[in-house]
This record gives sequence, C-alpha cells and structure tokens, in this order.
Amino acid sequence: MVVLTAKVSKGKLVAILLVIAVAVALLVVLSSGAGQGAADTAETTVTAIESNDDRVAYLQSMGWQVDETPVESQEVRIPAQLPEVLARYNELQQSQGFDLSSYAGKTVKRYVYQVLNYPDTTDSYYATLLVYQDQVIGGDVAAASQDGIMQGLQYPETT
Repeated sequence: MVVLTAKVSKGKLVAILLVIAVAVALLVVLSSGAGQGAADTAETTVTAIESNDDRVAYLQSMGWQVDETPVESQEVRIPAQLPEVLARYNELQQSQGFDLSSYAGKTVKRYVYQVLNYPDTTDSYYATLLVYQDQVIGGDVAAASQDGIMQGLQYPETT
C-alpha cells in the first residue's frame, strides 16, 4: 500500500477554493440560462498559439487587456467522461464555438491572465485559455469573487 501526503500552502488553498467558487458560480449562471448567446462567439481566424505573446494577442483580439505575465499556467487533463460541472462548463464553450468533449482524455495547457479592462467594475477578473497542440480549444473570463460571473472570451458589449 502506498500512502501519499501533501502540504498545501495558504495560496494554493485559496486558489483551490477560488476554482470551486467559480465552478459553483458557473452552475448558477448556466442553470439560469445566462451567459449564452450569439454575441459570445470566440471563433476568429486564429494562427498557432505557440508563445505567451500569441496568447496575449489572442486575448487582445477578443477585446481584453491583460497583464502579460500569466498568474497561472499548468497542464490539466480533460476527463474521458465529463462530470456534470465540466459538462455545464462545456455548454459555455460550445456557445462560443469550442467543444471540450472533442478533447476528452487529453492533457491540455491552461493559462490564466489577470484582466485589466473589465468594464464598470473594480473587482478582479481573470481570463483563462485552454490550449491543445498550439490551438485555443476553450476559455472564459471570470470574476475572482465568489458571487462573480463567468462569461465567454468575447469582450462584453457595453451600453
């Protein structure tokens, strides 16, 4: 029998709680039908996303100004069977022309950038890009707060 233990720093614990809070907020938003619409399309002519500059340029093409240094980058595995939370997240992805189910069982790279120009707020927002073989396969922009929103990658229209 193998027993593994791990120490978790306060920073990592906060990050884990943030991910859980975003997942709960996503469930609330998607179950109410908000955040889905024709305006949330991220399909644009995209060249290979090979570098940090390419990722930043992609986010800029969606209307976002971001801190050029990612706050997080990691490899994540998309489960072969999407659990309910990821299935709902995939609905957001599908609304913007992506489909994570095509990458089930694959390991992808996840990059998170701090958004500097979210309209009409002083809250912290983060843009996440999912990249597989130098192509963006999904992403979102989400508030750091527990009761914040999550939306597609396209900059929101302001009135």
